[in-house]
Amino acid sequence: MTSPHLSRRSLTGIALAGAAALAATGTLPASRAHAADSADSALPPLDTRALQAALDDLEHPPATAAQLKVAGSAGRWYGTSGVADVRTGRPVQEDDRIRIGSVTKVFVATVALQLVAERRLDLATPVQRLLPGLLPDRFAPITLAQLLNHTSGLPDHVGLPELDTPEQVFRHRFDHWTPERFVETATRRPLKFAPGTCQEYRGVNYVLAALLIERITGRPYGEAVTARLLRPLRLTRTSVPGDDPRIHGPHVHGYLRMTDGRLRDVTTYDMSASRGEGDMISTPKDLDRLLSALFSGVLLPPRLLAKMFTLPPPEVRMLDGTPARYSTGLQTATVNGIALWGKSGEHYGYKSVLLSTRDQQRRVVISGNPTTLGDGNESRLIERVLGVLTRR
Repeated sequence: MTSPHLSRRSLTGIALAGAAALAATGTLPASRAHAADSADSALPPLDTRALQAALDDLEHPPATAAQLKVAGSAGRWYGTSGVADVRTGRPVQEDDRIRIGSVTKVFVATVALQLVAERRLDLATPVQRLLPGLLPDRFAPITLAQLLNHTSGLPDHVGLPELDTPEQVFRHRFDHWTPERFVETATRRPLKFAPGTCQEYRGVNYVLAALLIERITGRPYGEAVTARLLRPLRLTRTSVPGDDPRIHGPHVHGYLRMTDGRLRDVTTYDMSASRGEGDMISTPKDLDRLLSALFSGVLLPPRLLAKMFTLPPPEVRMLDGTPARYSTGLQTATVNGIALWGKSGEHYGYKSVLLSTRDQQRRVVISGNPTTLGDGNESRLIERVLGVLTRR
């Protein structure tokens, strides 16, 4: 998740199997799709009619657009529904940019692990040693590894604006935060648990991880991401916006439905409260390319790539007692007996997920533009799509 509001409401802990709902507001033009390749026998064939139907259900809950990119050895397909801009009625295009929310964490974790591979960072090094004065002395040591797999125990934020209504979100959309000030809001209470003993998904962990990258590289974290991932992989439509609240180039707009029924555009948004944990912009095509390179071992040595597919020990559980589901930079879920790894993310007006089987037989990027504000139904599109993709 990307905003202070979403982080505080713990919506960031949604598992991949229940991560996004994409539905629409009003009558939308006919959707478009591209033909599928033949499917691998290890997974069900691509049912393109059912996939398109899943995208076209833009009413549960309301959203303005949805798109799906399926890749891998078990078949390829791309489809869309809805519009990129409700004012002009322009249909969604494959290269349209979107806000990717917490999918940003995959980029940050990968860069951090690259620095570990270069012996410039150590997963066991306490944050307090490299970022002195940022966390209170009363806190137990918190390591980079514990930030990356959400076992830090950092307390809840105190002092963030209330964003419980769409009007409040719209009013605060240009609030600006420095990362240091944002981290400070999560240091006023005691640690929730001893670091490493429990798991709770927290965006602030990756704000700190991005600061560590900056401390080691001597450059803004976005420059490190660009130099290490975006340029080498030719992710030309992916960016780290920094202090720029706009999305440049063709993009899908994000909207929120106000309590009086009006639909308001929230595309332009100051993402400083999500710096390093949910502020990036990308496209489904670029995200699929990143996932392919990462899972293929192009970006990390085997011993560190393995950490992205390794959950904490069984005794480390989520706060609600359920098994841990976050590894270093990724999360996992099993749908219809098929294990998937990847990451979900959201920001107001945007929801996305990228995931894959470990062997890349099936890679999936789903993106949508829900207009509701955390009403608990946001997962329905992804549940529909994953059901079709894994149903045997």
